[in-house]
Amino acid sequence: MIILSITVLLVIVPFNYELSACGCARAEYEIDNQCCPMCAPGNHVQWHCTDDTSTTCHPCPEFTFSDEPNGLMRCFPCTVCDASQGLKVNKACTRSSDTVCGPLKRFYCINKMKGSCISALQHSECSPGQYIKQAGTSSTDTVCADCTGETYSNGSFSSCLPHTKCEDMGLTETNSGTYSSDTECLNPYTSVAILCPSVVVSLMCLSVFTGFFVLKKKQSKKSRIQVY
Repeated sequence: MIILSITVLLVIVPFNYELSACGCARAEYEIDNQCCPMCAPGNHVQWHCTDDTSTTCHPCPEFTFSDEPNGLMRCFPCTVCDASQGLKVNKACTRSSDTVCGPLKRFYCINKMKGSCISALQHSECSPGQYIKQAGTSSTDTVCADCTGETYSNGSFSSCLPHTKCEDMGLTETNSGTYSSDTECLNPYTSVAILCPSVVVSLMCLSVFTGFFVLKKKQSKKSRIQVY
């Protein structure tokens, strides 16, 4: 047991000594074997420290940022939220924080990094014969479900609707309902009303044609009598 403890001490002590001798403090960065103070978020290094001077920092230029203490010579470019990829700006970029992107309306985020959406997809559309079981959100896609029984939906309904019963309304069924369309009904009196004018017009045309034919025939006979 004593031998094991001595062995552990021999391993740990030199290791810790090496870290304390060569590593920089948490708020420092190493450059040319020298530990320099880091710049605060929103800034970058303009000149590294020397034996006589501390690190010289400078604010990040426009459209760039640094969100952590750093020893960088340049700030990071701000992320652009690409509308063609279904993204919009939720929070504008500042010197100390990157742009926060979110999905456009009717889109949902499929990949995030540091609280910002980096890729999005458009919500699925339900097909005719389906209804919207769960509307899409900024983080989830639309959930569709099939209509069953004597119901229908054109794909935009939040629930399937029952087929119209033509007989209950005193109407005549012309086309049966499907999962994607309602029953089509027709008022029998309306059909007669539509048919009657057509018949009247047809009879009038026939009468005019017959009268014209009879008149032409009489004129033809009269012409023959005059010749004789």
